[in-house]
Parts: sequence; structure tokens; C-alpha cells
Amino acid sequence: MNGIDVLTDLATRPRDLVANLRGSIRPADLNAHPGGHDNSIAWLLWHTGRELDVQVAHLHGGDEVWPRFRDRFGLGELGDTIGYGHSPAEARSIVFDNASDVFEYIEACVDDLLEYLATLADADLDEVIDTNWTPHVTRGVRLVSVVDDAVQHLAQAAYVVGMRGAEDSSPRG
Repeated sequence: MNGIDVLTDLATRPRDLVANLRGSIRPADLNAHPGGHDNSIAWLLWHTGRELDVQVAHLHGGDEVWPRFRDRFGLGELGDTIGYGHSPAEARSIVFDNASDVFEYIEACVDDLLEYLATLADADLDEVIDTNWTPHVTRGVRLVSVVDDAVQHLAQAAYVVGMRGAEDSSPRG
């Protein structure tokens, strides 16, 4: 197995997590703010897609997937952002009626990533693409970072969904 094969396997993990979340998020939980946190499950899912989309488009130099989905979300210019640095009000304004569109968006972003990976050779992974960090960031390190961030946010959403299920099944006194 070479580096591209490993990254391709890793890149499928967000899609697997989305498949596990499908059908398990109640509409009331999608936009809830557990513990008063500004980032809801809706925000976590939207941010997952945006960070995958923006960073992968930057790597391959092509278009983002977002324009194909933008109108479905009705978020206006806020939806064009990636979520880093959102004020509490901005984070709380990422609201959806259901998760199906955002799941589809994440899956389309994963497809874009997989298509990009198919164009690379192992040697491409060693190319330094960002000298603003020490050590400098290679294409391979950036790709791992992008997928790792997506997996972390989807796991956060899954944890909240699981906790809601645990609350429903806990004994009532």
C-alpha cells in the first residue's frame, strides 16, 4: 500500500461517519446547543463540509463544491465562510430543517477529495505547499489535517447524538 492508497482510505472515513449519522439526528437536536455551546450539530456538519471543500479546492486549484449547494442552505454570505472566527450569533444562525442536504454536501466534498487524490502520485505528497509554519507543510500533511478535522467534527456530532439517545433511555425518577 502506498501513501495515496492510505490517504484514499482515510478520505472515505467522513463518508462512513455521515452514513452512521443518517437517520439518527432528530430535527430538534440538529439545531440544539448542548451545554449552551454556540456550535450546534447543524454548525458542526456545515463546517465539516466547508472546511473540506475550501481546503481541497485550494489544493487542486479548481472550483469549490459549495456553489452547487449554496441556495439549498439559505445562509447567504455567512454560508460562504468556513466557520472559523464566527461570532456566537453567526454560529447560532447556521440552522437547518433537516440534515439530508448537509450530508449530501459533505459526501460531494468527499467525492471531490477522492477525485483529487486520484490525480496524485506519492511524490506529490512531499511537496511543500505552505511555508508559513515550522516545519513547512507538505501536501500530504495538509491532506491528513483536512480529513482529520472533518472526522473530529463528525465524531463530535455523533457524540452529541449518542448522548441525546442516552438521555432518552436513562431511568426517570
